[in-house]
Amino acid sequence: MNSAQTRQFLQLYAGSIHAHAQQLTDLDAAIGDADHGSNMERGMTAVLAALPERGTPAELLKSAAMTLISKVGGASGPLYGTAFLRAATSAAGKEDLTPQDVAQALQAGYQGLIERGRAQPGDKTMLDAWEPALHALPQGVAAAAQAARTGAEATRTMLARKGRASYLGERSIGHLDPGSVSSALLFEALAQALEHNT
Repeated sequence: MNSAQTRQFLQLYAGSIHAHAQQLTDLDAAIGDADHGSNMERGMTAVLAALPERGTPAELLKSAAMTLISKVGGASGPLYGTAFLRAATSAAGKEDLTPQDVAQALQAGYQGLIERGRAQPGDKTMLDAWEPALHALPQGVAAAAQAARTGAEATRTMLARKGRASYLGERSIGHLDPGSVSSALLFEALAQALEHNT
């Protein structure tokens, strides 16, 4: 994964968030405060606007992280910002990331999500897309993206134990977690950026 692929990943993710912003907001309206789509769209638009013209993968990811942390309200900005920042720290100093480097960066991001959100897989959060994606990553990024999507779909039957959705108790069952869906979009964008430029 080089700088061009990192840039394309961020561009693809921003485009996917834009395309799915209403869906994410509708999902959040059912169990949250109806701002996930609009927050993420504003954040990713700002990420692209602030992205430096040159830089290593880590520098591009760090730029994205700092923008998300500063521009996105709610829980999603700090969480995604932390994930990108931990990934950037893991990848620091490298012009090209090997598949193992990418896996380590994603694992670092996942660990940051756990620490920042104080959640675990099964709590009906974005971790329910990240955890199966990382488990499937040894089979390739396409497999990871598919696992993330399957994980996001599985949140429909879960009882929310974290975040605003947890206040709904049993009524949170039957709805997809919006953070898990936006996380599935992230892994799909990553797979697209890596698979089309190898």
